[in-house]
Amino acid sequence: MSGGAATAVNPSAWTQYPVGAWLAEHGGQRLDLGQLIGGLCDRLLAERVPLWRVVVGVNSIHPEVAARSVVWERGKQGVVRRDFSYSMRDADTYVQSPVRLIHEGAGAIRRRLEGPDAQLDFPVLKELAGKGATDYVIMPILYTTGRINFISWTSDRPGGFSKANLTLLYDLLPLISLRVEIAAGLDNIATMLNVYLGREPAKRVMAGTVRRGEVETIRAAVWVSDLRNFTSLSDRLPAPEVVRLLDTYFELAARPIEDGKGEILKFIGDGILAIFPVDGDERVACRTALDAATALLDALDAENARRREEDRPDIRCGVGLHLGDVQYGNIGARERLDFTVIGRAVNEASRVEALCKVLGRRMLATGAFARAVGLNSLVSCGVHALRGVREPQEIFGLRE
Repeated sequence: MSGGAATAVNPSAWTQYPVGAWLAEHGGQRLDLGQLIGGLCDRLLAERVPLWRVVVGVNSIHPEVAARSVVWERGKQGVVRRDFSYSMRDADTYVQSPVRLIHEGAGAIRRRLEGPDAQLDFPVLKELAGKGATDYVIMPILYTTGRINFISWTSDRPGGFSKANLTLLYDLLPLISLRVEIAAGLDNIATMLNVYLGREPAKRVMAGTVRRGEVETIRAAVWVSDLRNFTSLSDRLPAPEVVRLLDTYFELAARPIEDGKGEILKFIGDGILAIFPVDGDERVACRTALDAATALLDALDAENARRREEDRPDIRCGVGLHLGDVQYGNIGARERLDFTVIGRAVNEASRVEALCKVLGRRMLATGAFARAVGLNSLVSCGVHALRGVREPQEIFGLRE
């Protein structure tokens, strides 16, 4: 068994064995990929399949993660999950592996790992044999989309897998493939919603909060930030450098916002709209937002010191902070919704951020925000008129 066509499917095995029935009759229970593989392996052991190690690898849909794997080993609690970057495909561990052959369309591959007939033609097989493995089989997991993933089975029993063991695994493979596709697909959906919407909006969308106009009023510290001189930078820098500059800025801003349990709702060109929802105590939300803003400014100082050594332009920004009520939820067209916040508080935060450039400040906050966070933390920058706001407002900034 070194490739080529798979054995014929025997659907009767799906009900003949308890493990087949378990795969087919999920009972409405959702299992993530790790739970699925852990449950599968435990049940195969009960069917006297001599498993020692099982690995499932699936392609991911993520800007940084190309693939994910789940590793089960007999006698160990739970499974081990690993993420692989896009550079994985160029690594020797992948190029010189049976996984690559599976991805390229090979059928199942079997290798004996013990005795005079041992065939250790991949580095991973030598490693497994050195740990006492006796038999290795890797099979393609075919998605309904045509994408190929894999599952590998390793035994440490003398003589390895029996013909009956392999027949069972082959018979179950279509069911395993469907369950893996469902589990990994749901994980990918949740991951991409997190990446594009943020943690809390993704959670709400997955829970069914999807109707247009379905919004609620919440109180939050609102963050609006914007790059300085971005238009001129875009005009004089090569496009790839502009993209790298934006990515650097967004990464430096996202880290403290997310560490402080804030939610980045959108990137607007070179701007960021984020909120820190109030959970009982306004002071906590505002203090966290202020700490995130100062962390960003400190990170930019360090980044700009490096950029000057490389003769690259500084990254400068302004941050506007406000505390108020916002409308939070689904807003947009029938076929194109945005999970965001709107309202007067968002507008005021935006106006305050625009004032940063006028006053030569990197961070400014409204009086409502300053009173909540504690006036000793900020210094008054005077009373100023904000476009679209009826009364002039006292504005506060960091102590320089």
